[in-house]
Amino acid sequence: MRKIISFMHISLDGFVAGPNGEMNWIKVDEELFDHVGKRISETDTALYGRVTYDMMQSYWPEAGNKPGASKHDIEHSQWYNQANKIVLSKTMKGEELPNTTIISDNLSDRLNEIKQQPGSEIALFGSPTATHALMQQNLIDGYWLFVNPVILGEGIPLFANIKDKTKLKLLATRQFTNGVTELSYIIDRQ
Repeated sequence: MRKIISFMHISLDGFVAGPNGEMNWIKVDEELFDHVGKRISETDTALYGRVTYDMMQSYWPEAGNKPGASKHDIEHSQWYNQANKIVLSKTMKGEELPNTTIISDNLSDRLNEIKQQPGSEIALFGSPTATHALMQQNLIDGYWLFVNPVILGEGIPLFANIKDKTKLKLLATRQFTNGVTELSYIIDRQ
C-alpha cells in the first residue's frame, strides 16, 4: 500500500509558518535542493491543500522555461508537470485540471482508495491545514521534516489538536551545511 509522507520545513519550536503564513525563515540552498530533488524524483504523486496548490500552480508549470531558470527550477518544473496531483479543497469542485484529482469530501475513503492504487509514496507538500486534517484521520504514514535553525516563538504549528500518542520510527537523519537538519520518520503502527 502507498504511503502518505508529510514533507515540511519546520522551526526548532515546531512551527511551519509564521503567524501570517510567512516562510521567509526557511533556509534552502543547492545542497538541499539536490537532496530533495533526488527523493522527489522517486515520487509520482503530490498532495496539496488548496492554498499550497494555488501557490505551486502559479509558479512551477512554467518555472523551468523562464530565462535564467536555475537547475532546481528546471528539474522541479519538469517533475511537477509530470506528477499526479491531489488537491484537498472544498472550493475547487468539478474543475478539470491536467494530472489533477480534487477531493472535496469523504477525505478518508478517497485517500485510502488512492493509497491502494499502484504507484510510489504520496508526498504531502507543506499544506498545514490539510496536514492537520489528515493527522486527525490517521492518514499520514510518515514525516519528512527539515528542521531549520530558527525559533519563531509563534506561528502555525505542525502538530495541533493531537489527541492520541503517535509512535514514530526514525529512518534517517542528515545535517546540511546551511544548518538545516533532515529527520525522516515513519509511523510505527505496531
